[in-house]
Amino acid sequence: MAMLNFEYKYRVRGGTLVGGDLFDFWAGPFYVGFFGVTTIFFALVGTLLIIWGAAIGPTWNIWRINIAPPDLKYGLGLAPLREGGLWQWITFCAIGAFSSWALRMVEIARKLGMGLHVPIAFSGAILAYVTLEVFRPLAMGAWGNGFPYGIISHLDWVSNIGYEHLQFHYNPAHMIAVTFFFTTTFILSMHGGVVLSALNPGKDEVVKPSGYEDSFFRDLMVYSIGPLGIHRLGWFCAINAGVWSAICIIISGPFWTRGWPEWWNWWLNLPFWS
Repeated sequence: MAMLNFEYKYRVRGGTLVGGDLFDFWAGPFYVGFFGVTTIFFALVGTLLIIWGAAIGPTWNIWRINIAPPDLKYGLGLAPLREGGLWQWITFCAIGAFSSWALRMVEIARKLGMGLHVPIAFSGAILAYVTLEVFRPLAMGAWGNGFPYGIISHLDWVSNIGYEHLQFHYNPAHMIAVTFFFTTTFILSMHGGVVLSALNPGKDEVVKPSGYEDSFFRDLMVYSIGPLGIHRLGWFCAINAGVWSAICIIISGPFWTRGWPEWWNWWLNLPFWS
């Protein structure tokens, strides 16, 4: 079935969460929907606020533009626009855009009659962002504990958090998150590589069916999880990467204020070492 015919078959009415038929239409290949409209609104307003912040800042150098959160003295209150208020409104717009996009995914899934695994996976990334910019500052009592918007300034913030805890890589939740990130990349790159090798045969060779993919992995690592299983495993690992990223930062500061290498003293103090 041609792709356009395939899309047309599933461009059905209904499945909307809000607004009914008001925005239940497609613009070219893109579904709009109520949450598509709110996504555009929040993304546009947030982008304009970033441009405004750059305009009132000291530079237009894209590497040096910085929109910082409010000073710690403002606590959890609203700050003047030029003193962190822009950061607060940009954060609000970002959460609105990300959440709207996830809800738009829900509507598309309902139209297709499929599960909600795609918006659930995207929600893992949203959780990590909201934890950094909302949950952690709330737990520490000031919006100033969020990260700034800017390329160099953001990298500086990450570096400073690492130095604040002496060596952030000793954070056990960080270890788990990085393991899931690397595992997701590794297994899905292996899957993509073997699919390409099967679907792009050499000259005068035929396209290989999925059985060849299973045989390859059985020969390579004794076991093949299968074409459906590898996607489920990738989904599981990707979500855990986001969730453990949120955990690793929410416990750094609100619940653990010392250096992370010190956390491992429990291992050195186990009785059987002596």
